[in-house]
Amino acid sequence: MARDRFAPDFDPDCGDTPLTSARHDIVIGRWQGLRDLLRATGPDWSARGHRVRLLAQACAENSTVETWLAAEPHSADAQVLRAATEAARAFNLAIAAGRGVPIDQQRVDAAVLACLRAVEASPQDPTPWISLISVARLYPSGVRRQELARWWDELHQRDPYSVEGHLQVLHYYSSRWHGTHGLMYDFARDAAGAAPPGCALPVLVQYARVEEYRYALDAAKGRQAAVGLGQHWNHDGAVSDVRRTWQRWIPARADGPIEPGELRDFNYLAHAACLAGAEDVAAALLRMLGRRATRTPWSYTGDPRQQILKWRKELELRV
Repeated sequence: MARDRFAPDFDPDCGDTPLTSARHDIVIGRWQGLRDLLRATGPDWSARGHRVRLLAQACAENSTVETWLAAEPHSADAQVLRAATEAARAFNLAIAAGRGVPIDQQRVDAAVLACLRAVEASPQDPTPWISLISVARLYPSGVRRQELARWWDELHQRDPYSVEGHLQVLHYYSSRWHGTHGLMYDFARDAAGAAPPGCALPVLVQYARVEEYRYALDAAKGRQAAVGLGQHWNHDGAVSDVRRTWQRWIPARADGPIEPGELRDFNYLAHAACLAGAEDVAAALLRMLGRRATRTPWSYTGDPRQQILKWRKELELRV
């Protein structure tokens, strides 16, 4: 009976209660909660990146961050959040326009300028560089290779093992944007190989596999059967990648609960392990996750809740 009562918790803030409180403030236009949260976060770059990314998505729908900047024009945190918010707004426009339809370049330029202002305001912070690299995707032809390399070097100097920073470069190099499957996988594998034991960067290979799948799904116009779902996820290379990511990351990871900023990474590896048929890895990860879940990447292969329940049921029968 206990199994029947299990329900995944898709908390959009990934269990980050202070973030949830600050996002409620955004709804009522109160900016002080944002200031207090980012001040308390300090230079914990992983937590800061997670919080800024989700705050920006909420701020994109209103003027709370502009109100904060008007009240505290010299606040570095406000500049960093404004940059991420401008990036989120530009992506919202791109989503509304539809795949392959360029948006007004002035909007992209404005987001880039906001990022550069944030870089000046908070020179040690890697977060504005992450926003900058993400916005680069929205130029129809991308940006010059030397420019992207310079932005990447700046980010890498500040936070060499940033999963979110690496992820933005991976997206840029993907076939859906300005690269190829090969370039994307090479970048992911190089980053995984350079990561110290216990670092989450090896999971970039699983992010790359999802990117490749989404590209194939777009080409097949949404018909999953035309993509060859099983072959994509459970061929020998995919299974080896799952086990390699587990070995490089999880056993050497610092003890402790899964942090909000790494919850999505855990879900990407759990999703890959389930679909690859790596039952021991999948079962271990799902136990570690408990009820905590993120909608992506499960949403790319079906209903997230139904898939997690299905895999938990199947794995519990066998473990």
